[in-house]
Order: sequence, then structure tokens, then C-alpha cells
Amino acid sequence: MSGKPWLTVKYWSRRLRKARNAAASRLFDTRFGRRLLIENIGPRVLSMTVDAGDHLMTFSPSDYIGRKVFRKGHFEREAVDRLIVILRERGLLRKDTTLLEIGANIGTQTVYFALSGAYAHIVSIEPDPRNFPLLALNIRQNRLEEKVRLVNCAAGEIEGEIDFFLNSANHGKSSAIRQSPRDTKISVPVKPVSEILAELSVDSDSIGLVWMDIEGYEPVACRSMQSLLARRVPLYMEFTPLFYGPGGTKAFIDMLAGFYEHCLVVFEDREDELKVRDLPGSFDQYNVLFLP
Repeated sequence: MSGKPWLTVKYWSRRLRKARNAAASRLFDTRFGRRLLIENIGPRVLSMTVDAGDHLMTFSPSDYIGRKVFRKGHFEREAVDRLIVILRERGLLRKDTTLLEIGANIGTQTVYFALSGAYAHIVSIEPDPRNFPLLALNIRQNRLEEKVRLVNCAAGEIEGEIDFFLNSANHGKSSAIRQSPRDTKISVPVKPVSEILAELSVDSDSIGLVWMDIEGYEPVACRSMQSLLARRVPLYMEFTPLFYGPGGTKAFIDMLAGFYEHCLVVFEDREDELKVRDLPGSFDQYNVLFLP
């Protein structure tokens, strides 16, 4: 190569490029590198798909949940696993029942529940028009169509339409309750849970768990499924006094206490069993499992 300088330049350029690419690959295979990559992807990339080991997950790289999936390989999967353990230990898990999931987002928890085999069927409700196509894709690409049925609407007291507020940075924070003046208002269809189940020919007696995360709209959704509450179906939700306000929190607790006597407040490091009437209203938000 000494007689041909251009070959020497080409050789070393190729070696440097390979070394650079190898170093970049090692960097982007670390959590720091994945974070650096996902936070600097431009707006032209509308969706990404990752192989998470036992499933595929497609998401928007501009969304908080999508970025978490890319960096960690999952989004709060340990919360699903922990809840299943709690239900099993308390004898509340029957594999022939149906999970009712209200607020499915892009299907992270939907897929985790489906892969766990804890429930025979899943009904997943999601109103956000940005999330629902990704939810449908994630169910389809993981071959879960026979197990999971999807509904593109909100859960509310009467059938019709409601105002819905889109959070641009975190699609999981979109809600029927405006949380920021920057949220974009749209209209989405809404139906009572009882009507949703009836239209799908799902017997309400088959519901073994209601899992709900709908950013402050939980009291309205609960009023639309009182037949399930009357049977004291296990109910797991993100409980948010910050959204309900003091009066709304008290009214919601009073309503739930009319159906359930005991509950588990699920903290990161423990679960505290309480009477429903003693649920704290002073915390902004926490997870709670209402027990039959």
C-alpha cells in the first residue's frame, strides 16, 4: 500500500469507520446510550419497534412511555407481575376469567397480562386516537388477537362524545380532565362499561379483575359499572386525590365503600391493608386494589 497513498487513506478510513461504528454500538447498547439516542431522534421518526425478548413493542419515540420502553425494555412490567402475585396469594386469580382493562394506552400492560396467562381473555379500552393504532398493532404483532378484544372509546356514564385532552409529551397523561393549558382538546366517543361488555357479548360475571388508569376519570367510569362493583370484582386503579379534589375524593371513597370494605394500598416497598373508608385523601396519587 506504500506505493499507492490513496489505498492507504481508504484502508485507514475503513478501519476508523469500523472502530467508530463498533464503539457506537457498544454505547447504544447501554441504558445511557439508549437514552441519548431516543432523546435525540428527530420528529420524522413516527414509530419504533423493539424486541423485548418475549414480545415486540411498537411505540412513538416522542412519547414518555415509548422512551421508557426503549431505554428499559418495558414499561412498569414489574407492577403487573407484582399484582398477579398479590392476587394469587389471596386466592383471587382464576384463569378462566376476563380482565377488563380501562386505559390500555399502547398495550404495554395488555401484553404483559396476556403473556402471563393469568386471564383467559382481556377486554382493553383506549380512547386516545394516537395510542389506539399502536395498541392494535402491538396486539396483532404479538399474535394476541384471539385473547384480546379492543375498544376505541372512553368509559363514561352515558353513550355519546366527551371532550378529551391530549398531552403532547406523555400520551399516558391524556385525559377527559384538562391537566395543562397546553393540552389539545378533541372529542372522543364514550360508552358505559356495561354497554361495552354487552356489545362484545362478554358476560359481566366472567370479569375477574378491573384494571384502570384513566388520569382522574375513575369516578365516572366506576359509576358506569356498578353491576361489577356490586359483585365486588377485584378493582385495581391509580387513585388520584389531586385530580378529584377534597370533596370529590370523599364522595368517591364513600361510593367505593358502599361496595368494598377492604383494600390494599400498593406502595413501592410494601402493601398496606386498610378499610376503604380510611383511604388517605392527602396523597396526590397512589395505587390501590379493592378487595372482594
